[in-house]
Amino acid sequence: MATLILAVVCCGVYPLVVYGVAQLAFPRQANGSLIVTKDGTVRGSELLGQDFTEAKYFHPRPSAAGNGYDAANSGGRNLGPTSQKLDSLIKERIAAYRTENGLSDQTEVPADAVTASGSGLDPHISLRNAELQLPRVAKARNTSETKVRELVAQNTDQPSLSILGEPGVSVLKLNLALDSIE
Repeated sequence: MATLILAVVCCGVYPLVVYGVAQLAFPRQANGSLIVTKDGTVRGSELLGQDFTEAKYFHPRPSAAGNGYDAANSGGRNLGPTSQKLDSLIKERIAAYRTENGLSDQTEVPADAVTASGSGLDPHISLRNAELQLPRVAKARNTSETKVRELVAQNTDQPSLSILGEPGVSVLKLNLALDSIE
């Protein structure tokens, strides 16, 4: 009898109560924090990164989640700081980043431009990463750097509670804003 009661409470009542409270108190978050365009098309989630490779888009940080940003394969690579494989991978990414963005060999590359987050699905890049990509994106879109800089500022999320962490640029939101000005 105890097993039956616990099964009903833990597998039925409790999940329904949590679901109901979430739908009432936080409906957008409970449904995936989806980004929907004006025509009603779902373009992604504020919480998950997407792969952008064209020059006219800001590029996200590298992903360690399977093939691209595969949420089913979320997780890090588990390569330690003394790993030769990690060292080689980062050196390759630094060279590619500098070439792609027309940077000199002396330009310091932000860590988030060449390393994956713990989940491999981080939707944000640092302000410095965005600043270094800005000239490439403006040139590819044949628009002013000032206009692109304004969009970067508009799509920068502030630290939680204004003190926890660093500001981060939402790559998906920024790229959607760029597409809307074309």
